[in-house]
Amino acid sequence: MGKIIGMTQSSYIPWKGFFDYINSVDEFFFYDDVQYTKQDWRSRNRIKTSKGLEWLSVPCGSKTRNRLICEVELKSHDWQKSHWGKIAQNYRNAPYFKDYKEFFEDIYLGNIWTNLSDMNQTIIKRISKEILGITTKFDDSRRFNLEGTKEDRYIPLLKEVGCTTYISGPSAKSYLTEERMEREGIKLEWMDYEGYPEYPQLYPPFEHSVSIIDLIFNTGPDMKKYMKSFN
Repeated sequence: MGKIIGMTQSSYIPWKGFFDYINSVDEFFFYDDVQYTKQDWRSRNRIKTSKGLEWLSVPCGSKTRNRLICEVELKSHDWQKSHWGKIAQNYRNAPYFKDYKEFFEDIYLGNIWTNLSDMNQTIIKRISKEILGITTKFDDSRRFNLEGTKEDRYIPLLKEVGCTTYISGPSAKSYLTEERMEREGIKLEWMDYEGYPEYPQLYPPFEHSVSIIDLIFNTGPDMKKYMKSFN
């Protein structure tokens, strides 16, 4: 049987599309042995507030130049209490906040995070397994000591793990081609993030591009109805 693989960098409390991507593949690889970029989804995301969208940014310090995502250390921890405080303040009136409060409170107050990649991966895995019930297998590209750039870097990984179909995010269209993948015996498909239905959301107007915690707190057990890979 064929094996469907997905791979991308970890992100901080990512949006619902990230989890649809994970749920669309048999095995998902975190691709954190690449350059860290500031002011990116790796270390920040957005929530809805009564005053509009607000960024929650993890302080990664100034010494992140020429660092891989997996090498970014978190030396300050005050932000954990601050982020949880903002989440609790803005979602306490959401219909299902109480149902998931303990889960997220443990993430923010029950741990001391010292590495960005480890934190992101742990949060993503826990939401995937414990809240969404995703059964996709998780792995890490660091196991393969990848070399090169762009597709030359990760095609050896895909071939080694027996990938027959690779699903990629649309941002890779600038350098990844179906012809190249076909030569390697791999079918290339693209994630489609268009056409998501709106759901009951606090603080209009509606906004799709926010952390999945917004969907979780607002829709609870119905959250999968507003995602694409579960339907």
